[in-house]
Amino acid sequence: MNQHHVSNAQEGAASFPVEKIRAMFPALGQAGDFIFMDNAAGAQIPQSVLDAVTNHLVGHNVQRGGRYGRSVTVDQSVADARTSVALLINAYSPSEICFGMNATSFIRLVSLGIGQMLSKDGERNEIVVTDMDHDANIATWLALESAGAKFKWWRMREDGNLHVDDLQPLMSERTRLVACTVTAHSIGSIVDVASVARIAHAAGAEVFLDSVHYGPHGLIDVQAWGCDYLVCSGYKNFSPHMGFLWGRFETLKRLPTFREDFIPDEPPYKVEAGTFIYENVSGMDAAVRYLESVGRNFLPENNRSRRDNIVAGMNAIRDYEVMLAREMLKVLKDCNATIYGVADEAHIHERVPTFCFNIGKLPPQRIVEEMAAMQIGIRDGHMYAPRLMKRLNLSMDSGAIRASLVHYNTVEEVRRFGEALRAIVAKLS
Repeated sequence: MNQHHVSNAQEGAASFPVEKIRAMFPALGQAGDFIFMDNAAGAQIPQSVLDAVTNHLVGHNVQRGGRYGRSVTVDQSVADARTSVALLINAYSPSEICFGMNATSFIRLVSLGIGQMLSKDGERNEIVVTDMDHDANIATWLALESAGAKFKWWRMREDGNLHVDDLQPLMSERTRLVACTVTAHSIGSIVDVASVARIAHAAGAEVFLDSVHYGPHGLIDVQAWGCDYLVCSGYKNFSPHMGFLWGRFETLKRLPTFREDFIPDEPPYKVEAGTFIYENVSGMDAAVRYLESVGRNFLPENNRSRRDNIVAGMNAIRDYEVMLAREMLKVLKDCNATIYGVADEAHIHERVPTFCFNIGKLPPQRIVEEMAAMQIGIRDGHMYAPRLMKRLNLSMDSGAIRASLVHYNTVEEVRRFGEALRAIVAKLS
């Protein structure tokens, strides 16, 4: 990153309207002194998202596909949400956006479909998984062993990230798929997924990306990344609980899925088994529009598209969060924390402000309980990543501590977190 860009990013972070943004989140206003630092497990929602959910439930809480007005409105609201999410991730078409319960169920749906195709692909039956991912993006693929799948492990390096140089030797004419995260939900490391796609496609393989944790922190661009599938969870992205799957249209069209006979055999319908939660899809639509509203603070009024606003908003969020991450890194180092993942400030742009750490031999559970008593919400445990815990020589029983920030957190909250942590360490040591 050149010095000019660093300077511009710092100026952008300084001008980020965090207080204006915080005022849009009713949970923050009602929380009093409580600090939300467990955002990796689920973020808060803006008032506009809450209004969208309420408007659906009051105004048109009916089944879609009918001829009367309220039902037609549901069809339109789902179509609007597909358009918004397509803009959010730069899909080729809204018909590539599939709505459902969560990212895990979509990973399983795709894995089952690929499992049915393995025998048809002859010897192309190897799947690359990593030891840095959420277990949902590992165990789900390992379950295909009975379908004939073989597995190669892409291992995290000691610097706390996956390196594409280590992926290249794993690829061959037998590789069917590379499944990896965009950003580690546990330790915050960002993966160079565009290079992953180039390497995989050169070997004739596909790429499945888990973008659940990256979603709230940076700009998703499936076209620039060149991936074939991508999943997100809306409730990490300032919407209610829901998830969505993106896949290239032709790729989804080929994918075997369960569907009733009356469902068209093409995306998105063939992927969306049963009725999903329409009001939460309306909330996801509103969440995208909220991110657009953030972007409007940083662009001139004329000649801008919805995608332009999303790009501006997510880039501004990214710059602001790099500043938060830098502050958090200083606080943790001052407390002599063992930081898992990228801990070198010179490489701060290779992570998001999600920090997994321990302090000496102090039990993570005790520190988190003491933090809770001081009105700071963080998390301890294995973070649903047993293979990563093993790699870090941590037990599944105790694991580590995770503090995860998003763009409505403030430097003042980070400093309060630091004061609390220092006091707790002094008390427990």
